[in-house]
Amino acid sequence: MPATPHHLLVIDDEPFIARIVRMAFERGPFRVSAVFDGKSGLDFLAANRDVALVLLDLNMPGMSGVEMLAALRADPALLDTDVMVLTAAGQAGQVERARELGVSAIVTKPFSPKKLYRQVAEHLGEHPEQPEA
Repeated sequence: MPATPHHLLVIDDEPFIARIVRMAFERGPFRVSAVFDGKSGLDFLAANRDVALVLLDLNMPGMSGVEMLAALRADPALLDTDVMVLTAAGQAGQVERARELGVSAIVTKPFSPKKLYRQVAEHLGEHPEQPEA
């Protein structure tokens, strides 16, 4: 386990997604924060430089995930932020634009919390199996 847990930020307009992620990651070397729109995500990242990975929904009201990602990549202080997309199937145009903006992975909803844990843990260099309760 790292000296300090990896800080994950969930940006999704569906609060239950943040709860699922928090429950999946709470026993591992992770700390989960959540915001519910793109603008709040940018503000959070500007104020919290310890975020190791953002789990970003693309389809949100107001500032979409793609718009948020473009703003993130345009900000020199945040452009290297590591982002994985969590999105519903059928958003091919948005997914392609997210790939162009340099996301680490695309995870389609509904997703398996165990598989998401494994993918994030491997990406961040941690053991891929969830610790037992």
